[in-house]
Amino acid sequence: MMKISWVGVVIPLIFLPLVTGFLDFNETGLSFIEAYEYGVSKLNYNPLMVGLTLIPTAGAKGAVCLDGTLPGYHWHRGYGSGANSWLIQLEGGGWCNNIRTCVYRKKTRRGSSTYMEKQIPFTGILSDKAEENPDFFNWNRVKLRYCDGASFTGDSENKAAQLHFRGQRIWLAAMEDLMSKGMRNANQALLSGCSAGGLASILHCDEFRNMYSRNTKVKCLSDAGLFLDAVDVSGGHTIRSLYSGVVGLQGVRHNLPRICTNHLDPTSCFFPQNLIGHVQTPLFILNAAYDSWQIQSSIAPPSADPHGFWHDCRLNHAKCSPSQIRFLQGFRTQMLNAIKGFSVSRQNGLFINSCFAHCQTERQDTWFADDSPEIRSKPIAIAVGDWYFDRAAVKAVDCPYPCDKSCHNLVFR
Repeated sequence: MMKISWVGVVIPLIFLPLVTGFLDFNETGLSFIEAYEYGVSKLNYNPLMVGLTLIPTAGAKGAVCLDGTLPGYHWHRGYGSGANSWLIQLEGGGWCNNIRTCVYRKKTRRGSSTYMEKQIPFTGILSDKAEENPDFFNWNRVKLRYCDGASFTGDSENKAAQLHFRGQRIWLAAMEDLMSKGMRNANQALLSGCSAGGLASILHCDEFRNMYSRNTKVKCLSDAGLFLDAVDVSGGHTIRSLYSGVVGLQGVRHNLPRICTNHLDPTSCFFPQNLIGHVQTPLFILNAAYDSWQIQSSIAPPSADPHGFWHDCRLNHAKCSPSQIRFLQGFRTQMLNAIKGFSVSRQNGLFINSCFAHCQTERQDTWFADDSPEIRSKPIAIAVGDWYFDRAAVKAVDCPYPCDKSCHNLVFR
């Protein structure tokens, strides 16, 4: 088993229990880093706990989790000036790309509402406290649970294995249910998501915009969703192979943007780099330049490193050799090249920090805290708020590692 912690340059006493009390995750699991998303908050204080609501009308629409159970969300009502503002956060948690991994997944919270926590903490961008979430604390904040394994885009089934691939239907059923509960009256809306949910927020961004009247201010945020079509350390294409399986197995093709599939193959159109230039709705991309999940599972996974040359570096960037750091700098360059065209548009926002991290909006320590990550003295929460409310243009790209001393880098043990 692997153990995980984050290491910041300065660790205040309030975080010390996490450093000594590591959380266990299986190194080969697709969603171990997302599973950690509440880690700091759990050990930090008593956050707002929000109950799970199942969507009763989803079953009749075939909008079900992998195992056929009803999908669900957690909703904390907005109040005051935020009563008619809505933040939808799409949960992350990897993907399943073949029958074996999907059958395994349907016995977990990522594939069945039976196994979902009945309450979850709302921290970071979901927090109800102004001092933790200055711009969105009093909005209606919804976390849509992820139980399909294809970033809310699949629409098929495998009867022999009793698998339901209905991510697109879950997305639509959830939106319809929330619209009936007041979201249709929103004057402001933000579609957000982390990791596989960050990819989903890109895939569904224009769809989300089109659910509202032109009078509603609608924008989208992708946190750690910029998965690159990158070559791994063996020269192979680990993540392309994974995505090809997801797209083929789960019937994703028909729910991908036509403007992309008209000239590229469906697997290419599951990669954000081929989508972001076509998104018409204002979009903010938040990503670590050295994304921990992508290092672990895309560019240096054990399958591409049979002799274990990357083992120590994969777990702890401080143990990377100069040549490995050069390889990772090449990955950062590829990321910056992928967003070049996107960044030209005035309506879009960027925050690419040179950290070894993944999912920075839902963890309180990375979203907004005394020592949260910054670029040019601006923390993530303020950058996102400035962009959403048009207070300032935000195109923040960090200098390369190791210059940023504000990172909360993830280290695995």
